Amino acid sequence: MRMAFTRSTRLAAPPLMLALALGLAGPAFAGRPADPVAASPRPANPLIDYHGFAALTAEIAPYRAQRLLSLSDFSKRRREPHVLLLDARSAAAYEAGHIRGAVNLPFTDFTAASLAEVIGKDANRPILIYCNNNFRNNVRPVVTKALPLALNIPTFINLVGYGYRNVWELGEAVDMNDPAIEWQRG
Repeated sequence: MRMAFTRSTRLAAPPLMLALALGLAGPAFAGRPADPVAASPRPANPLIDYHGFAALTAEIAPYRAQRLLSLSDFSKRRREPHVLLLDARSAAAYEAGHIRGAVNLPFTDFTAASLAEVIGKDANRPILIYCNNNFRNNVRPVVTKALPLALNIPTFINLVGYGYRNVWELGEAVDMNDPAIEWQRG
């Protein structure tokens, strides 16, 4: 079908075509490839493996979904012998306040050696984790982070990636002043 271009259709056609072109080329204009995996060049740094991280994240997602605890279960488990309550927030945030009994190893300091030092020789040791986004208060030292960037997510992925599969996560957003939390202020 051929369109007859009149003065009114000529004015309407370019915006329509522009919208279609932008719709198809939108990812390029947004600075993102349409398929990030296919369009990504091989990494220049052999010590960084984004695709490996993405694959590990996809593999761990269903496992993590089964390891989210209610506050009640989290509170019970953290009192069990041999359980490690790990706070992966910054040292400054930990010092400003944390759940009683938590041990601090900032996420930025995670290495095989630092994790082994804190967790010990038992790779199956139960590890409980929490982060800022477990607290509704949104005040220092638990200021809410962007939801997809909540520290629990990379902490869980890294712990499992380093071989610690017995990780459990506080799965609720709670009030840090709830007595069940046993929040200690610095």
